[in-house]
Amino acid sequence: MKEFKKPEVRSDLRFLYENGFGRFLLKIATRPWVSKIAGKYLDSRLSRRLIPGFIEKNHILAHEAEEREYRSFNDYFTRTLKPGLRPFSEEADDFTSPADSLLSVYPIEKDSVFSIKNSRYTVSSLLRDEELAARFEGGWCCIFRLTVSDYHRYSYFDSGVQQKNVRLKGKLHTVNPIAEEHYRIYAENAREYAVIETENFGVAVQMEVGALLVGRIVNHKTKGEVRRGEEKGCFQYGGSTVIVLLQKDTAVFDADLLEASRKGLEWKVKLGQTVGRKK
Repeated sequence: MKEFKKPEVRSDLRFLYENGFGRFLLKIATRPWVSKIAGKYLDSRLSRRLIPGFIEKNHILAHEAEEREYRSFNDYFTRTLKPGLRPFSEEADDFTSPADSLLSVYPIEKDSVFSIKNSRYTVSSLLRDEELAARFEGGWCCIFRLTVSDYHRYSYFDSGVQQKNVRLKGKLHTVNPIAEEHYRIYAENAREYAVIETENFGVAVQMEVGALLVGRIVNHKTKGEVRRGEEKGCFQYGGSTVIVLLQKDTAVFDADLLEASRKGLEWKVKLGQTVGRKK
């Protein structure tokens, strides 16, 4: 039975984006040197003291993790699971989840705009490639939103050949929308994506979107043959998102999932779980 959830509105993010002082702090916090210092601390042995509180606060299923000594907070955050806990379907027609996450699926139309990590994107602005974006018109945008408590390693959703890998640096934009009475800051998050000629779902894009403040994307490959269920990479600390773009007439999804997504609800899914089918 599908478990659909309404996304929670985080008060800290509302403060950072909509409060004048919060926007000032956001500009400071997103400067590269701040993120670099925070990242170094989370990679250090000193950060191990954060692990017990992190497990308790976020209700982490600690028994699922590999049993070993963790050298830092990030080492634990990117923990691996015990073998066999996230099996992938071997049915070629199954479209499988690349991550533990909350899933929403939307049709891609010419002027579609998607909300991803508190920012709004068209497929073209997401990829920064209009020609590539045009190939997905009429297809599907699958957004797998990881929460802090989720397992932060992700895998390829299907087998095939990874043709290229693209990295895009994040940006902050300060704009004054006509309908708004105050300035707002919008973040264009750092992201990385692979263009994959898949065995069962045509040409697809699998993208990772990093966290605004500290999160880092760590991928293993830039091109070559890939296999369904093969680990693609991991996110270091910070909420994160995986996006899969599918072309027209390649996949179908249950009507209840599409209706829930239209209403702003998300489906709780696990890495390797079947979430759609080949058309």
